Amino acid sequence: MAEHQKHAFAEMDREDLLRALEMFAKNWLAHDGCWFLAAEERYGMPSAIDLDAQSWKRFAGAEARRIMTTFNLGSGGGLAALEKALNLRLYAVINSQRTEWSEDRRRLRFFMDACRVQDTRLQKGLSNFPCKSVGEVEFETFAATIDPRIRTTCLHCPPDAKPGQYCGWEFTLE
Repeated sequence: MAEHQKHAFAEMDREDLLRALEMFAKNWLAHDGCWFLAAEERYGMPSAIDLDAQSWKRFAGAEARRIMTTFNLGSGGGLAALEKALNLRLYAVINSQRTEWSEDRRRLRFFMDACRVQDTRLQKGLSNFPCKSVGEVEFETFAATIDPRIRTTCLHCPPDAKPGQYCGWEFTLE
Protein backbone atom coordinates (compact mmCIF):
# COMPACT_ATOMS: atom_id res chain seq x y z
CA MET A 1 0.00 0.00 0.00
CA ALA A 2 1.36 3.42 -0.97
CA GLU A 3 2.24 5.82 1.80
CA HIS A 4 -0.13 8.80 2.00
CA GLN A 5 1.72 11.92 0.91
CA LYS A 6 1.08 15.34 2.37
CA HIS A 7 -0.06 17.93 -0.10
CA ALA A 8 2.08 21.02 -0.59
CA PHE A 9 -0.31 23.20 1.42
CA ALA A 10 0.32 21.31 4.65
CA GLU A 11 3.83 22.74 4.73
CA MET A 12 2.95 26.34 3.87
CA ASP A 13 3.05 29.26 6.25
CA ARG A 14 0.13 31.67 6.62
CA GLU A 15 1.40 34.10 3.96
CA ASP A 16 1.74 31.34 1.37
CA LEU A 17 -1.68 29.91 2.26
CA LEU A 18 -3.28 33.35 1.79
CA ARG A 19 -1.50 33.71 -1.55
CA ALA A 20 -2.80 30.27 -2.55
CA LEU A 21 -6.32 31.25 -1.48
CA GLU A 22 -6.17 34.33 -3.71
CA MET A 23 -4.89 32.22 -6.61
CA PHE A 24 -7.72 29.70 -6.14
CA ALA A 25 -10.31 32.50 -6.07
CA LYS A 26 -8.90 33.97 -9.28
CA ASN A 27 -8.84 30.52 -10.90
CA TRP A 28 -12.45 29.90 -9.84
CA LEU A 29 -13.58 33.20 -11.36
CA ALA A 30 -11.53 32.62 -14.52
CA HIS A 31 -13.20 29.23 -14.95
CA ASP A 32 -16.61 30.85 -14.54
CA GLY A 33 -15.69 33.40 -17.21
CA CYS A 34 -14.34 30.77 -19.61
CA TRP A 35 -17.48 28.69 -19.16
CA PHE A 36 -19.69 31.71 -19.83
CA LEU A 37 -17.77 32.75 -22.95
CA ALA A 38 -18.01 29.21 -24.35
CA ALA A 39 -21.77 29.18 -23.70
CA GLU A 40 -22.15 32.64 -25.28
CA GLU A 41 -20.16 31.61 -28.37
CA ARG A 42 -22.24 28.46 -28.82
CA TYR A 43 -25.72 29.69 -27.88
CA GLY A 44 -25.66 33.52 -27.87
CA MET A 45 -25.88 35.98 -24.97
CA PRO A 46 -29.53 35.42 -23.89
CA SER A 47 -29.12 31.64 -23.64
CA ALA A 48 -25.72 31.98 -21.97
CA ILE A 49 -27.24 34.28 -19.33
CA ASP A 50 -30.06 31.79 -18.74
CA LEU A 51 -27.57 28.93 -18.33
CA ASP A 52 -25.41 31.13 -16.09
CA ALA A 53 -28.38 31.87 -13.83
CA GLN A 54 -29.17 28.16 -13.54
CA SER A 55 -25.54 27.41 -12.72
CA TRP A 56 -25.31 30.17 -10.10
CA LYS A 57 -28.52 29.02 -8.43
CA ARG A 58 -26.90 25.63 -7.86
CA PHE A 59 -23.49 27.00 -6.92
CA ALA A 60 -24.73 29.76 -4.57
CA GLY A 61 -26.71 27.23 -2.52
CA ALA A 62 -23.77 24.81 -2.40
CA GLU A 63 -21.34 27.58 -1.45
CA ALA A 64 -23.63 28.84 1.32
CA ARG A 65 -24.10 25.32 2.73
CA ARG A 66 -20.33 24.69 2.73
CA ILE A 67 -19.68 27.99 4.49
CA MET A 68 -22.35 27.16 7.06
CA THR A 69 -20.86 23.72 7.70
CA THR A 70 -17.22 24.79 7.71
CA PHE A 71 -17.72 27.81 9.97
CA ASN A 72 -20.54 26.41 12.16
CA LEU A 73 -23.19 28.90 11.08
CA GLY A 74 -26.44 27.38 12.19
CA SER A 75 -29.48 27.54 9.94
CA GLY A 76 -31.72 30.51 10.58
CA GLY A 77 -28.91 32.77 11.80
CA GLY A 78 -30.50 35.88 10.30
CA LEU A 79 -28.71 38.87 8.86
CA ALA A 80 -25.66 38.55 11.14
CA ALA A 81 -25.00 35.05 9.77
CA LEU A 82 -25.49 36.34 6.23
CA GLU A 83 -22.98 39.14 6.79
CA LYS A 84 -20.40 36.64 8.04
CA ALA A 85 -21.10 34.28 5.14
CA LEU A 86 -20.83 37.04 2.52
CA ASN A 87 -17.36 37.81 3.86
CA LEU A 88 -16.37 34.14 3.55
CA ARG A 89 -17.27 33.78 -0.14
CA LEU A 90 -14.52 33.46 -2.74
CA TYR A 91 -15.56 36.87 -4.09
CA ALA A 92 -14.39 38.48 -0.85
CA VAL A 93 -10.83 37.38 -1.55
CA ILE A 94 -10.55 39.16 -4.91
CA ASN A 95 -13.25 41.87 -4.98
CA SER A 96 -13.49 44.90 -2.73
CA GLN A 97 -16.82 44.68 -0.92
CA ARG A 98 -18.51 46.09 2.18
CA THR A 99 -21.65 45.78 4.25
CA GLU A 100 -23.71 48.47 5.94
CA TRP A 101 -26.37 48.05 8.59
CA SER A 102 -29.43 50.26 8.94
CA GLU A 103 -29.64 52.11 12.29
CA ASP A 104 -32.31 49.72 13.54
CA ARG A 105 -30.26 46.70 12.28
CA ARG A 106 -33.28 45.42 10.36
CA ARG A 107 -31.61 45.83 6.97
CA LEU A 108 -28.20 44.77 5.76
CA ARG A 109 -26.80 46.28 2.60
CA PHE A 110 -23.99 44.71 0.61
CA PHE A 111 -21.94 46.60 -1.97
CA MET A 112 -19.32 45.40 -4.40
CA ASP A 113 -16.91 48.36 -4.57
CA ALA A 114 -14.71 46.72 -7.19
CA CYS A 115 -15.60 43.81 -9.43
CA ARG A 116 -12.91 41.78 -11.14
CA VAL A 117 -15.35 40.67 -13.88
CA GLN A 118 -16.46 44.19 -14.79
CA ASP A 119 -12.97 45.68 -14.44
CA THR A 120 -11.54 43.02 -16.77
CA ARG A 121 -14.26 43.72 -19.35
CA LEU A 122 -13.53 47.45 -19.21
CA GLN A 123 -9.78 46.81 -19.65
CA LYS A 124 -10.63 44.81 -22.78
CA GLY A 125 -12.79 47.65 -24.13
CA LEU A 126 -16.04 45.76 -23.54
CA SER A 127 -19.20 47.12 -21.98
CA ASN A 128 -20.31 46.06 -18.51
CA PHE A 129 -21.66 42.53 -18.29
CA PRO A 130 -25.43 42.79 -17.67
CA CYS A 131 -25.27 40.64 -14.54
CA LYS A 132 -28.42 41.82 -12.73
CA SER A 133 -30.64 38.87 -13.69
CA VAL A 134 -27.93 36.37 -12.75
CA GLY A 135 -27.10 38.30 -9.56
CA GLU A 136 -30.74 38.22 -8.46
CA VAL A 137 -30.74 34.43 -8.66
CA GLU A 138 -27.29 34.14 -7.07
CA PHE A 139 -27.81 36.51 -4.11
CA GLU A 140 -31.41 35.42 -3.42
CA THR A 141 -30.33 31.77 -3.36
CA PHE A 142 -27.25 32.43 -1.22
CA ALA A 143 -29.19 34.51 1.33
CA ALA A 144 -32.17 32.13 1.50
CA THR A 145 -29.83 29.19 2.04
CA ILE A 146 -28.30 30.98 5.03
CA ASP A 147 -31.78 31.79 6.36
CA PRO A 148 -35.03 31.20 4.44
CA ARG A 149 -36.56 34.28 6.09
CA ILE A 150 -34.14 36.63 4.31
CA ARG A 151 -35.52 38.65 1.40
CA THR A 152 -33.17 40.12 -1.21
CA THR A 153 -33.62 43.35 -3.18
CA CYS A 154 -31.30 44.62 -5.88
CA LEU A 155 -30.34 48.25 -5.24
CA HIS A 156 -28.31 48.55 -8.45
CA CYS A 157 -26.47 46.22 -10.75
CA PRO A 158 -25.29 46.38 -14.36
CA PRO A 159 -26.94 47.15 -16.71
CA ASP A 160 -28.86 49.45 -14.32
CA ALA A 161 -25.85 50.66 -12.32
CA LYS A 162 -24.34 54.10 -12.85
CA PRO A 163 -20.86 54.29 -14.46
CA GLY A 164 -18.22 53.17 -11.96
CA GLN A 165 -20.89 51.55 -9.79
CA TYR A 166 -21.06 47.81 -9.29
CA CYS A 167 -23.76 45.73 -7.63
CA GLY A 168 -25.58 46.63 -4.45
CA TRP A 169 -28.06 44.46 -2.56
CA GLU A 170 -30.33 44.92 0.44
CA PHE A 171 -31.33 42.07 2.71
CA THR A 172 -34.22 42.12 5.16
CA LEU A 173 -35.52 39.50 7.55
CA GLU A 174 -39.18 38.54 7.32
